[in-house]
Amino acid sequence: MDTSERTVQPTFRTATPADAPAVVALVESAYRGDASRAGWTTEADILEGQRTDPAGVVEVIEKPGSRLVLVERAGELIGCCHLERRGNHAYFGMFAVRPSAQGGGLGKTVLAEAERFAAEEWDVAQMQMTVITARVDLIAWYERRGYTRTGQTHPFPYGDERFGLPQRDDLEFELLVKDLATAATG
Repeated sequence: MDTSERTVQPTFRTATPADAPAVVALVESAYRGDASRAGWTTEADILEGQRTDPAGVVEVIEKPGSRLVLVERAGELIGCCHLERRGNHAYFGMFAVRPSAQGGGLGKTVLAEAERFAAEEWDVAQMQMTVITARVDLIAWYERRGYTRTGQTHPFPYGDERFGLPQRDDLEFELLVKDLATAATG
């Protein structure tokens, strides 16, 4: 993507089941295989196999209290994220930015829009997410955006190929949180 394309403002819309194949392609390109190495979000060194599949994406789209947000620029899908309302907080996941669009601030824009939506439309007090602890650079990126590590971890689902094929035996997720009320006023 050249610089002129980056100046076109992204648009946001809610995904439909028809978008599932494009979402799968985007998520896979951002996290798996050699193509993902063009960006900095790759998990190719720690996980092989799939990150998601069409049935899983449709399940997220159709789940009550869930919103899969698509990010487009000039009609092209360049990013996505999943929001799920869970009581007084929202869960943030399935965050992907096309590798060629990474590093230009789009991720910050998408995250800010997700936080705005959760706070204003759902009136939730906190955003939560889980990140693989081995992804130190990604955790640091979230910390620079106001997220706090909680120390609460849970194991990676070894043996469940829907989540990928681990290349190491020490994978676990950590819960990160951000107080949205403080973020809006501070």
